[in-house]
Amino acid sequence: MTSRRPASEPHWLALDHQLCYALYAASLTMTKLYKPILAPLGLTYPQYLVLLALWEADDLSVSALGERVSLDSGTLTPLLKRLEAGGLIARLRDADDERRVRITLTAAGRALKAQARAVPRQMAAATGCEFAEIASLTQRLHALRGRLTQASA
Repeated sequence: MTSRRPASEPHWLALDHQLCYALYAASLTMTKLYKPILAPLGLTYPQYLVLLALWEADDLSVSALGERVSLDSGTLTPLLKRLEAGGLIARLRDADDERRVRITLTAAGRALKAQARAVPRQMAAATGCEFAEIASLTQRLHALRGRLTQASA
């Protein structure tokens, strides 16, 4: 005998009812939108994230940078090598602990910030969202991430 769910109860196993899928699909679409906007800067989306972090706080250890942009060292190291080859960053051994590598912006990396100032406006236009809505969504997603981090600890 099959039990039927009440008409008012959502079908929780439907793909479109999954928060994880909504976040995943939105992230893929967002990253796809960044590609043509970042292309004139010669950057990929992960490289852009790294530069955003360094424009906020230059001279970070690789591990601190990885934590800041949520990338593991296996992903971050080749990305940093490409940014270094492009002349945007320098990788230097820490003077106090030579096992640690510090990442600093070069003059070209600092100068690229001026060109990148248009990127958030272009992305806001692409989303069709007002600044207040973007700020609210961002704040809510940060809060969600914090709760998810606590749940996974």
